[in-house]
Amino acid sequence: MPDKRYYCPVEVTVELIGGKWKPVILAHLKEGVRRYGELRRLMAGTSEKMLIQQLRDLEADGLVRRTVFDTVPPQVEYDLTDEGWSLVPVLTALYEWGEKRSARAGIVIEPMIG
Repeated sequence: MPDKRYYCPVEVTVELIGGKWKPVILAHLKEGVRRYGELRRLMAGTSEKMLIQQLRDLEADGLVRRTVFDTVPPQVEYDLTDEGWSLVPVLTALYEWGEKRSARAGIVIEPMIG
């Protein structure tokens, strides 16, 4: 990322957490450590391939930590790094704005199963 030119600080943020699924993954992880299967259930609207890729990207960018336990079958957990935790106020603002927008626009937020 250091070789790229940016013209607005928002570009830096969007580069890291842009797209449909990265902010959702981060929002789930701000609630605590999650196993891969938990994330998969919480994010039923995404494919396994997309979830894996987004988790890899977030890990490569230093926002998410992946821990593999030496068990059979292997247990994998994800949590936020310190850098990831620094995004919590941003994620909270997005969540709260989404709640208010949903109420204003009559958008129904389906309850999560799992």
